[in-house]
Amino acid sequence: MQPRRSDPSRQEDMQVQSWNGIEKEQLNPLSSRQVIHSDTMTVARMHLRKGCLVPEHSHHNEQISMVEQGSLQFKIGGSERILRAGELVRIPPNVPHSVQALEDSVAVDLFSPPRQDWIRGDDAYLRK
Repeated sequence: MQPRRSDPSRQEDMQVQSWNGIEKEQLNPLSSRQVIHSDTMTVARMHLRKGCLVPEHSHHNEQISMVEQGSLQFKIGGSERILRAGELVRIPPNVPHSVQALEDSVAVDLFSPPRQDWIRGDDAYLRK
């Protein structure tokens, strides 16, 4: 879905979607994602199989990661924490972080501003 400016007072501008209707992009053998970009944020549903490692990286976007199912080991700015279903973490802008799936997991990530690197397809670190 491409960003579209709208008047929030107009009901016909409301956009309702289901994750079931959003294409799943295979990033590598152990991870895939579903993504929605809006004017001010990117929302991604990440599917990570056990053993998947999102290597250390950083970006100028603030990020909130919410674990829907499974368990993920986050390393953020030198600290380490295991998050399970129902837990979430805030990752400040420009802080190096990585994630490893300890079991098959699903997480929803919110980014602000939108992930322009993902829109451009400049996200090779996720495709390894």
